[in-house]
Amino acid sequence: MKYISRTVWVLSLVSLFTDTASEMLYPVMPIYLKSIGFSIVLIGILEGLAEAVAGLSKGYFGKLSDQSARRVPFVQIGYTFSAISKPMMAIFVYPLWIFFARTLDRFGKGIRTGARDAILSDEATLKTKGKIFGFHRSMDTLGAVFGPLFALLYLYFYPNNYKTLFYIAFIPGILAVISTSFLKEKKTKLHKIKKAVSFFSFLNYWKESPVVYRKVVIGLLFFTLFNSSDVFLLLKAKQAGLSDTQVIGVYIFYNLIYALSAFPAGIIADKIGLKKMFIIGLVFFAVVYLGMGFSTNLYIIMGLFLLYGIYASATEGISKAWISNITSKKDTATAIGTYAGFQSIFTMLASSFAGLIWYKFGANTSFFVTSFATSIVIIYFIFLREIKSKGSILN
Repeated sequence: MKYISRTVWVLSLVSLFTDTASEMLYPVMPIYLKSIGFSIVLIGILEGLAEAVAGLSKGYFGKLSDQSARRVPFVQIGYTFSAISKPMMAIFVYPLWIFFARTLDRFGKGIRTGARDAILSDEATLKTKGKIFGFHRSMDTLGAVFGPLFALLYLYFYPNNYKTLFYIAFIPGILAVISTSFLKEKKTKLHKIKKAVSFFSFLNYWKESPVVYRKVVIGLLFFTLFNSSDVFLLLKAKQAGLSDTQVIGVYIFYNLIYALSAFPAGIIADKIGLKKMFIIGLVFFAVVYLGMGFSTNLYIIMGLFLLYGIYASATEGISKAWISNITSKKDTATAIGTYAGFQSIFTMLASSFAGLIWYKFGANTSFFVTSFATSIVIIYFIFLREIKSKGSILN
């Protein structure tokens, strides 16, 4: 564990606290919004707008972080915005204010993502990227276990008292903000560039980026286009006969497997190569969606959620570690932010496509299409040439 530096520990704890706060509200968010007068359509618009803001801002603030040669302020501001948005959703119940608070939360994510991942990359070597990003994902995802568990426990004793839960979520949010004060700006050889950054200027990076970066990101985004929201898997579990509480339990189980396996997956990835580990993750994903299309057996579905947790651990942090290895150090935040921005937009499209296929042809067809598309991505990455460029490596 000697390669897990103090900075990595701090960032991991910050993510754990923040995810605990966010995931505490995840199961109750739709119910709470409906209780204060939001329609299903309005909820959909709210979530779509919030994710669009987060997606577009990731690239912009990643570029800004690289040009200013600073990381910590973006991390601190980003986590602060996310923390203060939690109680705002309980204090202000009018639709316009709810839109503002929810967008502020996602905007905070957009501000911090590129800079935070660039710090993690700087704390690692080419041979420890998988470990560092895997450890961070493990700690982050533990929050997705603690948060829903606390929400279930709280609602057991105080059913329908959703508003108080938003105030409680402010506590781990504040702990995250306080923890960011222990981050120190690392002395860097990167030079500040005094140049105005327009909101869409990060798109220019796509033209300037290494060829291998574009090839990898094209494959990642094609996969994202068919990787719809986890809600569809939970709906399938519900159709198979699970109660609402059991569905939340399955979601917690998935995150627990994810949290426990992300760090080991990172260790293995450093040994066999990041690309190989990512492909293994995609194989698990394809199996899960194919199995969901065929099965209605509760025990098989539980087993598939176990595999789904392993898939997440083999791809989420690994993809960012991979990107940081194939791009120049001075562009790390821009490269990851640009990918994350496109990924957010493609994720929205993926859920729309999945919902449309589900509505027109049924749930099973939706899962089969996703599994087939993933198989194409697997083949694409298997045959993707391993190119080593100056200052970077594809493995």
